[in-house]
Amino acid sequence: MRLLSLLVGAFALAALASAAPADPPSKNEPPVEQAPADPKATKIVLIAGSNYFKAGEHEYVGNCAVLVDLLKQNPNVAPVLAIDWPKKAETLAGAKAVVFLFDGAEKHQVLKEGRLAKVQKLMDDKVGLVQLHQTADYPKDFGDKARGWVGGAWEKGIGERAHWITEFDKFPDHPTTRGVKAFKIDDGWLFKNKFVPEMKGVTPLLRTWNPKSAVKPTGGQDVVAWAYDRAEGGRSFTFTGAHLHASFAQEGYRRLLVNGILWTAGVEVPKDGAKVDLDATDLPKYLKPAPPKK
Repeated sequence: MRLLSLLVGAFALAALASAAPADPPSKNEPPVEQAPADPKATKIVLIAGSNYFKAGEHEYVGNCAVLVDLLKQNPNVAPVLAIDWPKKAETLAGAKAVVFLFDGAEKHQVLKEGRLAKVQKLMDDKVGLVQLHQTADYPKDFGDKARGWVGGAWEKGIGERAHWITEFDKFPDHPTTRGVKAFKIDDGWLFKNKFVPEMKGVTPLLRTWNPKSAVKPTGGQDVVAWAYDRAEGGRSFTFTGAHLHASFAQEGYRRLLVNGILWTAGVEVPKDGAKVDLDATDLPKYLKPAPPKK
């Protein structure tokens, strides 16, 4: 009888253990290329570079992991994280928008391994495109192609880059700016960007200029964030900042990025903006320890 009781107790414990919910993934070990649970949800693929730069700077994976968690707060949205570039063919299938956050110029992930044709196919299919930070930087001979995708591009020899603190407190009337509160950030800006002729289809969202410059820029060269309605259909959103992980502590900053992503995916941005709740003390949890020095 005692043996039977022990066996029953053991089975009961095993059943409880199997029924218990699995521990949520660590914030700095987010699920990668995990298919959406709801196939009808709006799929958004975020592609983050894996290379390490400096603690808190160019934290591509950590930043995208934050964006994934913020996007999940909004109904019927299914964000999917990929590292460097999707390894599974099905990851990009059915995506309504893709978000790029990785190194630019000659290191640009789009220029590797025949990916250019894949991105062009996404553009032809009117998939939304989001550029964050370095991904707005293209080799000069690729600039016109990039402008067709996103309305503007940073080019060596024309554009400039520098770090400074800017407070943004005025925003144009556009879905990407709904509910965006004033925010102040220290960022690494890509400025003096080159845009499509007459900036047709481009809506400047944020303007700033180098405080060390004696002359205030004119003609759109100070635009560091913009929305773009592509001539052939589809939407794009670019924010040339996103250098510091700590900037996510600013509610207005978070909302602008999430609004921009949702807008490119064709999701109606609420009148008060996207939901972007975040405890700033959680931000370090998204970061992996620095790799050992060689």
